[in-house]
Amino acid sequence: ILAAILFPVFAQAKAAAKKTGAISNVNQIGKGVMIYMADSDDVFPRNDDCYDKSSLNGALNSKPFNYTGVGCTSAPFYYRMNHYSWQKWVMPYTKNVDVFEHPGRKKIDDPASQGGPRQWSDNGQIMGGFALNLALTGAINTLGRSQTAAGRERNSWLGGTQTAISDVSSAMLLFEFTNKWINFSPVYNLSSEQSMSVQTSYPFAVREFWTALTKKLDAQCNPLSEDDNRLTFANVVVCGMADGSARAFKTDRFLSLTPRARDYNVTLTNDLKCGSMYGNTQNGGNLFTSTTPAWTQSWPLWALQ
Repeated sequence: ILAAILFPVFAQAKAAAKKTGAISNVNQIGKGVMIYMADSDDVFPRNDDCYDKSSLNGALNSKPFNYTGVGCTSAPFYYRMNHYSWQKWVMPYTKNVDVFEHPGRKKIDDPASQGGPRQWSDNGQIMGGFALNLALTGAINTLGRSQTAAGRERNSWLGGTQTAISDVSSAMLLFEFTNKWINFSPVYNLSSEQSMSVQTSYPFAVREFWTALTKKLDAQCNPLSEDDNRLTFANVVVCGMADGSARAFKTDRFLSLTPRARDYNVTLTNDLKCGSMYGNTQNGGNLFTSTTPAWTQSWPLWALQ
């Protein structure tokens, strides 16, 4: 009887400790980003380059260095330094790889496609921990690509600086995310810019999509009240804010701070409602919308002011 009473208590205590550890890790990452920005004229990190022996997985740093081949511009990308390995941008300030992992989860090491490289073992990329909100930072994909390549620069709609954010203590820069293929937030780009080298990235702030990732669904993709603990941990979403602080939001609170599709001037598709693009984002997590996102009230979590 005592065991039946105590085991759930022990499990809850263990989960609470890991949640606290996750908040601490995000706080440290956030502070690293703030120091980076202090050294970079207030600009969020967004680099695309390749550096010898830079893999987050130290076991890969004995691999030969080839700036224009395997390791940098072709898979596996163990020496690439871009938004798939954004942790490298702040490693000089955190000095610790483990801080980028969620204490309650293991690193995802599934192949990106059948026969493809494994994310951690081959690419040295950390999936299943914390994600970077590329709508705030922007992203570039320039290494080995022509000046006119589509999507070469995906600029934040705010310009990629902290100063441009109205409420830095409320805007989400980092959050926990268990996607297999990307460790950054999906973004919206405009269909009119799809073939352009420079594109504008808007936040992927669609409540129905994030509901599908954090709540259990019925057969018609309608959300149930129960959290899907595969995608949340201890019923919270740990977020790092744009001022370097960290917070844990109850799932329902996180969703309430996110606009619905109709509040954001985007079309609610079945992919969004069912969260199906969550498992199909090898394309880099950027989706295109024919209408420019628009909002009639402030959504500070997404820096929509």
